[in-house]
Amino acid sequence: MELFIEEEEFEMEPDVEAHAYVREYGDARNQLAMQMLKQVRDSITHVIHLLEEGDTAKATRQMVDIVSRRKATEGELELTTGSRIIEGVFDGRSMVGGEGVRFAVPENYASKSKLIEGDMLKLLIKPDGGYVFKQIGPVERTRLVGQLSVDSSTNDPVVACGDEVYKVLAASVSYHKGIPGDEVVIVVPTGGRCVWAAIEKIHT
Repeated sequence: MELFIEEEEFEMEPDVEAHAYVREYGDARNQLAMQMLKQVRDSITHVIHLLEEGDTAKATRQMVDIVSRRKATEGELELTTGSRIIEGVFDGRSMVGGEGVRFAVPENYASKSKLIEGDMLKLLIKPDGGYVFKQIGPVERTRLVGQLSVDSSTNDPVVACGDEVYKVLAASVSYHKGIPGDEVVIVVPTGGRCVWAAIEKIHT
């Protein structure tokens, strides 16, 4: 008997904010986004060349310059579009920003993207208050095999892998049509303890 309420299959939210910019803000914003991408491309190409030449010191300075210019351009983007961009770390359910503020990440996006604790995210807060998340810095991952179960105190889904028990998102269990007792392949950060895991597949 299934212990989880099955949800409708969901679609992942857009990964690339530029598509939304084109539709919502028009040609001027599109040109700004293209300018950002071209600057990043040219700068990275230059850094690679410096590293190939063995000039590590100059490559490091160039990388610092890239970060500074990116922040300046993002500031210009915020002024032009009325949007805000925030970066943070995924904690299993939310994105934690630089000041410790938590932003709830939709379970459908976290599940489809297989986000795990420690992943870096970028959040675009649009003028209408809408959120668009994008994964920008995945941490190293390890796969484990366990058994789907239920936490007796909370009735939330968990995966038991030997002596370790990991929380998993209910939306992910429903999407994979899992039931207690199923064999589950999960993804966790490499080399560190965590509370949450991402479901990669369920063998029913």
